Amino acid sequence: MSLRVHFWGTRGSIPSPGRDTVRYGGNTPCLELRTPDGWLIVLDAGTGIRELGRSLMQDANGTPIRGDIFLTHAHWDHIQGLPFFAPIFHPGNQFTIWGSKAMESSIGRVVRDQMSPVVFPVTFEELAATIEFRELAEGRSAPANYDVSVMPVQHPGGALAFRFASRATAKASNGAAASNGQHRGLVYISDNELGAAAPYTRTAAWRRDLVRFVHGARVLVHDAMFTAEEYRNHHGWGHSTYDDAVELALESEVETLVLFHHKPERTDDEVDRQTDECRSMAARRGGSLQVIAAAEGLTLDV
Repeated sequence: MSLRVHFWGTRGSIPSPGRDTVRYGGNTPCLELRTPDGWLIVLDAGTGIRELGRSLMQDANGTPIRGDIFLTHAHWDHIQGLPFFAPIFHPGNQFTIWGSKAMESSIGRVVRDQMSPVVFPVTFEELAATIEFRELAEGRSAPANYDVSVMPVQHPGGALAFRFASRATAKASNGAAASNGQHRGLVYISDNELGAAAPYTRTAAWRRDLVRFVHGARVLVHDAMFTAEEYRNHHGWGHSTYDDAVELALESEVETLVLFHHKPERTDDEVDRQTDECRSMAARRGGSLQVIAAAEGLTLDV
């Protein structure tokens, strides 16, 4: 039995609708993850969460909707869809929103502030669903019937990487498949600057620890916002190049790399070209790494 992930938002920074982004999508980050028994896990609450909410309401047909929402960080493109997430306006629904313990302001405060009367017509206190806020620290926890591991990554203001495995997968994993204490599962790193010129305070072991965190994942969803040329003018912006994402995937021996957080200006045809270049890079290095680009509507079994 495995996890299943569905992509509802793949774009970075700002929604980018239009004829040039139809195939890969213009909504900001949101993924739906389902455990083998159907438990709902939402990764980030960009504008993609609006369509997820409509789908959940339709499928629920009046029955309560419950789940966990994990936020990598609190930048606009990762929380801006939450006030338009239909299930939070209906009584009986219940969600736990998980955020970083290391944030300068608590995740509950950030979510409430973006629904203050100054910027939004409905306050957080008017929501009908039951919403609980919880903090995640570095390490591993087990919120329900799945395991989630957390690691801080390099992004202005801080951000988290998540690794998910179903409890069934964890029990079935043998030592070879999980030699680093992890299970194959899904790794989600939406915003992360891998470049050596990144101006962050980090230990010498940070890269080694990141590879260990990612190692052996069945699917790695990773920030691939810039080309190498574009990155020269964006040091410190908190995002990686295509080449850096491929290098991490190869070093970490993952099965599939999903290029994510597409640059707002990146057209579908350009995403095609960059994906082909990444595949060629992986092929030249040998091995069996598969490279695909995140697209709204894409579903993968993990």
